[in-house]
Amino acid sequence: MEQGDVDARIQTYYAQQFTEADRLTVRSAQGRLEFERVQELIAARIEAGSRILDIGGATGVHAAPLAALGHEVVLVDPVPEQVQEAKRHGSFAAMVGDARELDFGDDVFDVALAFGPMYHLATREDRLLALREAGRVVRPGGWVFVAAIPRFARHTQMTMVAGVPRPYPADWIALLEHGDAPDWGRFPGAHFHTAEELEDEMREAGLGDVGVCAIEGPDGLAFEQLAEADEALHEAALRMVRAVGHLPGVRDMSNHMMGIARVTAGR
Repeated sequence: MEQGDVDARIQTYYAQQFTEADRLTVRSAQGRLEFERVQELIAARIEAGSRILDIGGATGVHAAPLAALGHEVVLVDPVPEQVQEAKRHGSFAAMVGDARELDFGDDVFDVALAFGPMYHLATREDRLLALREAGRVVRPGGWVFVAAIPRFARHTQMTMVAGVPRPYPADWIALLEHGDAPDWGRFPGAHFHTAEELEDEMREAGLGDVGVCAIEGPDGLAFEQLAEADEALHEAALRMVRAVGHLPGVRDMSNHMMGIARVTAGR
């Protein structure tokens, strides 16, 4: 898959075909589960009044609540239409930019969030470049949070829509074996991870104390089938992922997983 083709599809998808803010608010019960879990994973680690760079932050669905908590947030996204929407919040800065070439100096931020780039970058080289850029702009001791889509979850989503094909297509096999994005659906995915692969890439990029956990956990895919979940069901899903989302294998059974790392001195 050519990255230039993916980049063009990203512009079309997020500007014309899909509203990212709706995914985390009104599209299904999964959105609330993902949003709250992401916010709690961040809040459990960062200090009050942190300076945060939200890389691939779309329309500001995470940036806005973090700004409301008193953090200084700067959002960068490659889609101009999403940046314009993000600016309407008025509580944080937003600009067009690329995760592979951030227009900031070294050690400027306390925290970097990279919740969009990884599954839109086809090559390991580009993903490492984005991870190194995230680490570069964060001070030593600061945090880098990275989201990825597990390849097994992507496969499950495909079978839920299209069924199990006979015989198995070569591109579906390549997805499971290598994380290659199949030519399937509108979503401009380029690569899908295993937890171990994400850990390895973050370490190779020079980040330290790397760990990976599920975001939504085993209930996330089921929650995508529900318009909403009552409070008891929602809390049960949160309890489940808190209990098992860090376990090898289980952390891959989630709509998304998160890599969490510290920036080391002398990187």
